[in-house]
Amino acid sequence: TLRSHFDSVRSLSFHPVEPVLVTASEDNTLKLWNLQKTAPAKKCAALDVEPIYTFRAHSGAVLCVTMSSSGEQCFSGGVDATIQSWNTPNPNIDPYDSYEPSVLRGALCGHTDSVWGLVYSSAHQRLLSCSADGTVRLWDAAGTSPSLAVFNHRGELGVPTSVDLVRSESDHMVASFSSGHIGLFNMETQQLVLKLDSARPPDAPCRINRVLSHPTLPVTITAQEDRHIQFFDNNTGNVIHSMVAHLDSVTCLAVDPNGLYLMSGSHDCSIRLWNMETKTCIQEFTAHRKKSEESIHDVAFHPTKSYIGSAGADALAKVFV
Repeated sequence: TLRSHFDSVRSLSFHPVEPVLVTASEDNTLKLWNLQKTAPAKKCAALDVEPIYTFRAHSGAVLCVTMSSSGEQCFSGGVDATIQSWNTPNPNIDPYDSYEPSVLRGALCGHTDSVWGLVYSSAHQRLLSCSADGTVRLWDAAGTSPSLAVFNHRGELGVPTSVDLVRSESDHMVASFSSGHIGLFNMETQQLVLKLDSARPPDAPCRINRVLSHPTLPVTITAQEDRHIQFFDNNTGNVIHSMVAHLDSVTCLAVDPNGLYLMSGSHDCSIRLWNMETKTCIQEFTAHRKKSEESIHDVAFHPTKSYIGSAGADALAKVFV
């Protein structure tokens, strides 16, 4: 259990190879954790970990975090409309060392409202962001120059709620919108390639909290406010499968690096693990307590180690082996 944040933990991201992760919180900070530096927890059998670094630059809640494919940089977005770019500190630093100014690389500016989601593209060293200002933006992750491209500029699809890279098509990305639309875009031409059809009546769109691209198949997966998870075919735009997955809104999704298992988190306080092929639940466990009707904000698989992580409204992050 990772306890050190003072408010909801909204997002977490694992290092690509090390047993290290970064958490982002509504307490305006991010924290870096080395999972090898554990201490026995008081009162229970689990282990506690102290954060080894606290990132401070956001002037409001931090809503999302992602790491570069090397783990040398991380990026965070927040209510202050900025994306902060960081050099990841060495996971073996002493947490009581003096302040390290080289960690902060600078801000990517351009959004005019909260940044809700970030995803890093290792193929092009690019960064995708989605914001409450109605746009999805593409950035060069190597510097702090203005965005390279803006999608949904006139808000024709609504306000983006989540964004991901299409893993099976390297120059495509997928975004979900408040209108219930899901769009596949070509990042080079900035064109909308395909709208995925959620088969719901247009007068009753469902909020999509998270959109996720399968690592190997041309499949898009959505986590929805109406307790459903839906699977879409990226070639036809049709729903392949739709299921009631939780007792409350589904807030977050992750797929393991091999594409065999899907993990979902919900405000019903549970994390569920699904067999990707059969779409059946193979494990469920309670991970976080409720706080003002919210519970789990994010889940993640470690890219190379057998860890999973969750971030909760109870100000805790948890790592399971």
